[in-house]
Amino acid sequence: MFADVPLFPEAASTHATAMDELFFFILGVCLFFSTLIAVSIVAFAVRYRRRSEADRPQSIHSSLKLELTWSLIPFALMLVFFFWGAHLYFSWAHAPEDSMEVYVVGRQWMWKMQHLGGQREINELHVPVGRSVKLTMTSQDVIHSFFVPAFRVHMDVLPGRYTTIWFQPTKPGRYHLFCSQYCGTNHAKMIGEIVVMTSDEYQTWLNQGVDGGMAHAGRKLFQKLQCVTCHSADAKARAPVLEALYLSEVHLDNGKMVRADETYLRESILYPDAKIVQGYKPIMPSYKDQVDEEEILQLIAFIKALRPGQTPSRTEIADPPLNPILDKKQGK
Repeated sequence: MFADVPLFPEAASTHATAMDELFFFILGVCLFFSTLIAVSIVAFAVRYRRRSEADRPQSIHSSLKLELTWSLIPFALMLVFFFWGAHLYFSWAHAPEDSMEVYVVGRQWMWKMQHLGGQREINELHVPVGRSVKLTMTSQDVIHSFFVPAFRVHMDVLPGRYTTIWFQPTKPGRYHLFCSQYCGTNHAKMIGEIVVMTSDEYQTWLNQGVDGGMAHAGRKLFQKLQCVTCHSADAKARAPVLEALYLSEVHLDNGKMVRADETYLRESILYPDAKIVQGYKPIMPSYKDQVDEEEILQLIAFIKALRPGQTPSRTEIADPPLNPILDKKQGK
């Protein structure tokens, strides 16, 4: 509706339409009552002005109905704002199950993207139109913020933890990507584009030469770092089995339980002593200075895809396809 007005960016996602509806509703209510109050002040000032020194104002008695009216109407409107906003927040907080996953690493001063299929991009992200896209993001240095005005998505990207957002583009095109958190000298140059393509165009782009996917790269790194020495999933294993670990409940040696999500996996790689799995000793070394954020994401992708019987052996050299489900999810 306001796409041709410079102050209003194009609405190019399902989030954008829903967000704009709430924004303009709140704006309309605020304008209505601001105008009503301003007009009332002027009208009362003129009507009840003191006309002479002899004028004495009449006593004003309180009206319960009037006080209830000007209290309940704003209260009801605030409830509408709250529940409408809460509905949008909760619907945006959880990505659909069939969302395409992309991992994002922010660093001074660029955006680095990794697709599960192995494609890597810098300051560009190619996605298909009409498909939900979930971004799992972290920072390699300072706080950044991932902002796409046309999609109405905005999320801080923090060092040492993961944040997620998702969106579903509704029209092909190229859309601005900004870092909206001041992150250093070249903050203004930390820009990029989201390239929304038709399904056929995206499939062609996906089929460009890629040597395996993220899980495949994570498998190689898993072997290179000799993680399989302890996480061997056999009788000689000295560390927990990683097969089907993702999103399962893990029993810790302190009697607590934790969900094995991306944050837990990252912490276990960098700070293995933070949470010790029940029945195992704290023998795992820290890989804090041995892997960067992109490699951590590759290891996590490998663990997420790991199914029973797929842990590589200590002597394995070849790297067979890990999980055909991932290829299917990426449209291959």
